[in-house]
Amino acid sequence: MTSPTATVVRLKLALLRNGLRQSGGRRAAFAASAVVALLFALSQLAGLILLRGRPHADVVAVIGTAVLALGWAVLPLFFPTGDETLDPTRLVLLPLHPRPLVRALLAASLVGIGPLFTLLVLTGCALALAHGPAGYAVAVASVALALLVCVALARAVAAANVRLLTSRRGRDLAVLSGLVIAIGAQLVNFGAQRLGSAGLEPLRPAADVLTWVPPASAIGAVRSASEGAYGVAAGQLAVSLAGLALLLAAWARSLNRLMTAPDGSTLQPLDAPARDRSGTAGPARLLPGGRTGTVMERSLRYIWRDPKTKAAWVTSLAIGLIVPVFNAVQGTGSIYFACFAAGMLGIQMYNQFGQDTSAFWMVAMTVSSARDAYAELRGRALALLLVTLPYAVLVTVLTTSLLDAWARLPEALGLSFALLGAMLATGAWTSARFPYSIPQEGHKNVAPGQAGLAWIAIFGGMVAAALLCSPVIALTLWLHVTADGAARAWLLLPAGTGYGAALTLLGLRLAAPRTAARLPEILTAVSKG
Repeated sequence: MTSPTATVVRLKLALLRNGLRQSGGRRAAFAASAVVALLFALSQLAGLILLRGRPHADVVAVIGTAVLALGWAVLPLFFPTGDETLDPTRLVLLPLHPRPLVRALLAASLVGIGPLFTLLVLTGCALALAHGPAGYAVAVASVALALLVCVALARAVAAANVRLLTSRRGRDLAVLSGLVIAIGAQLVNFGAQRLGSAGLEPLRPAADVLTWVPPASAIGAVRSASEGAYGVAAGQLAVSLAGLALLLAAWARSLNRLMTAPDGSTLQPLDAPARDRSGTAGPARLLPGGRTGTVMERSLRYIWRDPKTKAAWVTSLAIGLIVPVFNAVQGTGSIYFACFAAGMLGIQMYNQFGQDTSAFWMVAMTVSSARDAYAELRGRALALLLVTLPYAVLVTVLTTSLLDAWARLPEALGLSFALLGAMLATGAWTSARFPYSIPQEGHKNVAPGQAGLAWIAIFGGMVAAALLCSPVIALTLWLHVTADGAARAWLLLPAGTGYGAALTLLGLRLAAPRTAARLPEILTAVSKG
């Protein structure tokens, strides 16, 4: 049978070409991203070449290669729609055997900006360590081998999880990207500060281990060959070759399973008992009765089940904890950073109806008066408070313990509760005044043409919330400048709590009539995505 490699490569090129033909905006975005990626890769290449002869050049090169491989392994899980050829189930009806298909898809995977970026960075890593004819000869083979390992790793991971990634429930895995990015950024920042004072020497043990882990072992072979340790270099290349062979075998096995086995995620066992949907079970029984409890349960289900809503909550929860805690650990934090938790979760009150998308029409049919709108907004606010209040207390107590500032705990909690109340109030109002749609597909959080509404709703509401909190902030400052203010700082807890609750009730009351009056406009705005 004719090899399908050339056909699959042409298919990949056709997918790229046809995708760019869809709109000028897509072409501009692709060109801009390609230019930025290439410029960054070239800068990394130049920087790595300048490391030649430096004491810790091998540490940077080996660990950099390992980080590249890690990126290739995890990015398909977070962004499964970024490459349509990642889904081999599209080819299950074709008369193709897994092994020829592996070769074809591996060749097609080398087409694109990502492989070119990786090739340039790997070339820089190899050139930073290569010396002499043997070193350069091994560098050529090492760069090619490391690139193949990275690509095969990405494809093997994607094929093993393709059933999960292409299902609606499985797309929730992309929610972890926000958490990983948030935590990763702080870890990189924390690590960079530590390395800035200690240098790269603390990373030497990790680099020594990674020189025997593919594909970093391939780059480690360049250093060994340059130093004349040809046996060690051969062993490191053999480790990378073995890793590539194992990845290709696992990939082929996954393809064979995908092409011959039915999708078990869509099959129901014959003896599966019918689910009892009558009544309310589980923690939902603890919610209040009537419309308030129904709205709270619906909102909590959105948080747990809707991918976009879950992504926003996971990111807010992560950043709200990371910013105060990491700053406290580094010794640069303040007790007031704990308000970041309430602020991040308070943002979730904005655009409440946009989270419902086109399903909002079912809610709109049940709202016939300002009283109904008030009950709807109150249920949504209570659902948010059910998570936000204990979370804000937890983050504030943890930050206080790390800073050993227990005397200032009441004022930090009071400020957090006042800020949360202000954001609930402004969020209810902007949800009715500036609603916008959240697309269900892709990674955009605002429908085309509604970016201005989103900016006004979020940032305008945040500015208004900050102004509403000014009385509590002024009270805090006054207590700090007065002689006996420290002894009365505990008053900020009841004052901030009461003030936040009053703002929330007032905001819901003012937003309810506007919500009831603007139901048709809200429904039109949130259904555009």
